[in-house]
Amino acid sequence: MILKTFRWAFAITALGLAAGVLYDGWAAFGIVAILAVLEISLSFDNAVVNAGILKKMNDFWQRIFLTIGVLIAVFGMRLVFPVVIVAITAKLNPYDAVQLAVTDKDRYQQLVTDAHPAIAAFGGMFLLMIFLDFIFEDRDIKWLAWLERPLAKLGKVDMLSVCIALVVLLVTAFTFATHAHQHGGAHADKAQTVLISGIAGLITYMVVGGLSGYFENKLEEDEEREEEAERSGGTGSPVKLAGQAAFFMFLYLEVLDASFSFDGVIGAFAITNDIVLMALGLGIGAMYVRSLTVYLVRQGTLDDYVYLEHGAHYAIGALAVILMVTIQYQINEIITGLVGVVLIGWSFWSSVRRNKALAAAEGPTETDSVPVP
Repeated sequence: MILKTFRWAFAITALGLAAGVLYDGWAAFGIVAILAVLEISLSFDNAVVNAGILKKMNDFWQRIFLTIGVLIAVFGMRLVFPVVIVAITAKLNPYDAVQLAVTDKDRYQQLVTDAHPAIAAFGGMFLLMIFLDFIFEDRDIKWLAWLERPLAKLGKVDMLSVCIALVVLLVTAFTFATHAHQHGGAHADKAQTVLISGIAGLITYMVVGGLSGYFENKLEEDEEREEEAERSGGTGSPVKLAGQAAFFMFLYLEVLDASFSFDGVIGAFAITNDIVLMALGLGIGAMYVRSLTVYLVRQGTLDDYVYLEHGAHYAIGALAVILMVTIQYQINEIITGLVGVVLIGWSFWSSVRRNKALAAAEGPTETDSVPVP
């Protein structure tokens, strides 16, 4: 199962490391490997959240996620996205931006770093909305019940998550953004930029998340009607919205992945400013995140360890806050990665304890009580 699911990740790893050696020797091999580990550590919570969404799709859309989705994640977000950011912020055409990335790496790094406030505000707001909508929903299974029960009651207030997100954005814009960190240790007032980018992130979440949720609900309603028609002796009607629902869920996954990739792309500049090595390393990491997502779905891991999604969403909330803080202050990528790993590890351990407690409460099974001859 592992070999089958991760075979493309293993293949891309070998090709990526070999390409690094051919491009710039064995030093590049080490840089690509470090970047891959960085991306995996920063995006493990992304894989868990993705799995919660992907398990609702059929095999066809899971394959789309692992093919077209990987191309978007690797080449789009890890290679094209930094170039597009430079082109927009420096008011360059795409060709000149690519030339700058190849011929003047220091200037390219400077422009990407200076664009960080806008990137962090967009990604931070998108991720914050995911976290808020999760914790304000009343769920049957609660991990930190002492916290989640009162939050679920508060969640009955309409548009509460949007209001909180806008308050966070305003506070960020008039605190961290007024002394935003820039290349070389300088600071600049980026309040307007952060406000505009944050609102764009909020709108993106509401549009993409709203459409995917709408079509998902319609799909479930049609499936229920079809099952009822079959039980009453009818033929039932085909679920026509399956393709639309899956498409918008796929689009939601890609925007989610983009938001997660922001910190990885920016953090990669602490290791190298070579766009080729960056694309190779982060691309390998993105491939493992994709494969891990499918593995979690096919193994039913989220059903067995029910608190994993909770831990991943708390990690998302932490990452959203970290992105906002990094508008003014630099935070080591190791800290960012460890926060997610610790929260998910904690939720996994809690899930294991829950499973053991349930097994003990059920008592020995009939098989267990049969004496062994």
